[in-house]
Amino acid sequence: MHVQLLLTGNELMTGDILDSNSAMIAQELIELGLKVTKKTTVADDLTLLVNEINLMANQADILIINGGLGPTIDDLTAQALAQAMDVNLIQNKEALSHLTHWCEKRGAVLNPPNLKQTLLPKGCQIIPNETGSAVGFSVRHLNCNIYCTPGVPHELKNMLTKEIKSNIAAQLPIRLISEVTRLQVFGLGESALQEMIDKNFPDWPATIDLGFRAGMPLLEVKLTTNCHKGLELRPLWQNKLKNLLGDHMLGEVKGKPLPLPEQVLMRLKSKNLTITTAESCTGGLIASMLTSVSGSSESFEAGFVTYSNRIKNSLLNVEEQLLEKHGAVSQSVVIAMAQGALEKSSADLAIAVSGIAGPDGGSVEKPVGTVWIAWGSKDNLQSQCLLLPFPRRYFQQYVAHISLDLIRRQLLNSDQVPSYISERGN
Repeated sequence: MHVQLLLTGNELMTGDILDSNSAMIAQELIELGLKVTKKTTVADDLTLLVNEINLMANQADILIINGGLGPTIDDLTAQALAQAMDVNLIQNKEALSHLTHWCEKRGAVLNPPNLKQTLLPKGCQIIPNETGSAVGFSVRHLNCNIYCTPGVPHELKNMLTKEIKSNIAAQLPIRLISEVTRLQVFGLGESALQEMIDKNFPDWPATIDLGFRAGMPLLEVKLTTNCHKGLELRPLWQNKLKNLLGDHMLGEVKGKPLPLPEQVLMRLKSKNLTITTAESCTGGLIASMLTSVSGSSESFEAGFVTYSNRIKNSLLNVEEQLLEKHGAVSQSVVIAMAQGALEKSSADLAIAVSGIAGPDGGSVEKPVGTVWIAWGSKDNLQSQCLLLPFPRRYFQQYVAHISLDLIRRQLLNSDQVPSYISERGN
């Protein structure tokens, strides 16, 4: 089965919008045992779109067109497809009903530009849109099944998972055997993990494909099987991989990944514990990540952003002599910050960070990227210095995630040394 993608929009061509939808589509189709063989991006030009639709429909069994379903003059997908098929655009009753309900629900007026979204190629089949104003639709053209989808990522995601995948699966000539397992990992890079796998599993079975998707700063490991033998072997080798990853594995991704802050809050809640943060170089990012989770008030007590030495002293009672003798980026100060936050908030656990995010401010003794982290309870405070010589924004993100991961590991009673400490500990 040849699957191709056609992405539309001037914004994609100019770089104003970065394409993430094609990756989403490809990942969803892999679960059906299908791979995208070609991807093309075309500007909002009717002639170009018509020509590309006919070309790709002649080559592919399945064509997914993404974008161009909106109400404005540059949304041309329906018009281009109708012209390619040599059929009329007509007002689709299902699309009109959907749009009317959508406007009524929001107290909006159904105006002429909106009605443009109801003009679709004659004979098309509607793909429901649960949240957006534009329905999707499908047609068959030149022996190719064509699916037209909106450019808004969450609208596309709903259509793929709830309609399009099942429709495609029903048309496959045979039932393809395909299963995908995703493991979320923190603290290991792609090359380091690949080296670990090569070293420990030289006999990794060819019937189980390994894939890696690097994020910032998480990593996803994907195991894909496409045959009966692979399905039989997968549980054994998946367990072997999980044991190798140890506490670097945050969990198995089933549907939507569970972010690290949410995992920490779940464990805090299960143990009836609360947490506070004292941040300097991250500027409140750790507290923001925690409080972005609904229900975080049950476990999060307070966050202190103590950027200057004066505020460290006045707000968290960090002694001036510590700051003068050791400097703000030091073990003594970060421990004092954690102790001050615990005292002020009465929380059970604390995270404190102080570092040099750069690009300026470093020295020979404390280069840019140096950070001290303290974490734990009043009676069990641990601390660690790391050297993370990354750009400022990435540095802050990585420090925040490491801090949350260290608390997660403490809540797990983990005694495994994370790779970021063994490799970057200072």
